[in-house]
Amino acid sequence: MVLRVAVVGSGPAGSSAAETLAKAGIETYLFERKLDNAKPCGGAIPLCMVSEFDLPPEIIDRRVRKMKMISPSNVEVNIGHTLKDDEYIGMCRREVLDGFLRDRAASLGANLINGTVYQLDIPTSDRDPYTLHYADHSSGSATGEMKTLKVDLVIGADGANSRIAKAIDAGDYNYAIAFQERIRLPEDKMAYYNELAEMYVGDDVSPDFYAWVFPKYDHVAVGTGTMKINKAKIKQLQAGIRTRAAKRLEGGEIIKVEAHPIPEHPRPRRVVGRVALVGDAAGTVTKSSGEGIYFAAKSARMCAETIVATSNNGQRIPTEADLKSYIKQWDKQYGMTYLVLDLLQRVFYRTDATREAFVEMCADEDVQRLTFDSYLYKTVVPANPLIQMKITAKTIGSLLRGNALAP
Repeated sequence: MVLRVAVVGSGPAGSSAAETLAKAGIETYLFERKLDNAKPCGGAIPLCMVSEFDLPPEIIDRRVRKMKMISPSNVEVNIGHTLKDDEYIGMCRREVLDGFLRDRAASLGANLINGTVYQLDIPTSDRDPYTLHYADHSSGSATGEMKTLKVDLVIGADGANSRIAKAIDAGDYNYAIAFQERIRLPEDKMAYYNELAEMYVGDDVSPDFYAWVFPKYDHVAVGTGTMKINKAKIKQLQAGIRTRAAKRLEGGEIIKVEAHPIPEHPRPRRVVGRVALVGDAAGTVTKSSGEGIYFAAKSARMCAETIVATSNNGQRIPTEADLKSYIKQWDKQYGMTYLVLDLLQRVFYRTDATREAFVEMCADEDVQRLTFDSYLYKTVVPANPLIQMKITAKTIGSLLRGNALAP
C-alpha cells in the first residue's frame, strides 16, 4: 500500500507538513482555496526559522535589528544593542512566504489542489478511508467543480476557522482579532524603519496585547489585536495606534486593510481518529508575543515526521495513538514556553500601570538578552542564577514603582 494523506490549508503549517510527507514518498494532497491569499499578520519570524526551514534570503523583506517598546505615556525604550552582528528578526509578507513554501512542497511531489474543502466524512472503522468533499477551482469558475477524495489520514492546517476541526468536534477556543493596515510611506519616513520595528502598549491601542509598526519591502504594517470580546472596538483601537504613530506615518497611503481571527490557546482535542490539527487550527499561537508563524510550521513538521516514522515511510496506516505522540512531544518541548508567556501577559498587560512597568523592565540589558535569545532560537536559555535573581528583583521593583501591584 501507499499511504494517502490530505493536508487542508497551505500556509506555513500545511506546506511544511506536505513537504515532509512528500519527501518521504507518501502520496500527499495539499488543498488551498486561495493561491494568492495574503493573511493579515505582523510577519515576524525568528532567526532559527530561516535556517531550520531553509528559507532563501529573498523571502525576508527586512532584517530588524532595532526595536522600540513604547509605553502608554509614550516612554520609548530602545532594544536590540545586545544582538550580535549576524542576528536579526526577519520581516516577511505572508503571500511571499506562503507562496514559496507551497511551491516547494509541490515541487517535491505534493499534489497541489486549488480547492475549498466543504465536508469531511468520518469512516465507521479504523481502516476505512476519510472522504473529503471539495470544490475544485482550477477551471477558474467562482463556484468550482464539486469533487471527492478518499485518504487514509487528514491534517487540518486550515486556520482559526478550521472546517476540519469542526468535522472532528475538536472543541472551541477563545480567539483574538488582528486588524492591520499596510501603509506605503514617503522615502524619508520609510528610511526611519529601515531596520526598526515598533511595539506600542496601552489601553488606547489594545486592552489585551500590543499594537505594532513593522517594516516590509516597500511599506509598513500597522496593526493591533484584541480579544473577541472587544471585537466591536477594533477600529477604535486601530485609530489609537494610527494616532500614537501619527508623526512617523505622515504622508502615508493605505494600500491594504486586513483582519483575521487568532487562536488564544490549544483546542481541547488536537487529534481525533486519524485526523490531526496543526498551526492555528490546533491553537499554537503564543500569548504575550502573539507569535504564530514559526510554531505553526514547527507543529506541522513535527506532526508529519510522526506520520512518516509511525507509518514506516507510508507502508502502514498510523493509528490515533500514533498521531497523539506528536501532541505529547509538542507539549513536552514547548509547554513551558506557553505557560511563561501566558503568565507574562496576565501580569504585564492588565493595566496601563503594569504596561509602564513592563516597558521600564525592557530597558535592562539582561532582560533584553534573555528575551532575544529565547525568541530567536526558541530555547529556554539557562541564565546565571545571579542574573535570574537580578531580573526577578528588577521586575518586582518596576511593578512597585508603577503602583502595578496594587489591587
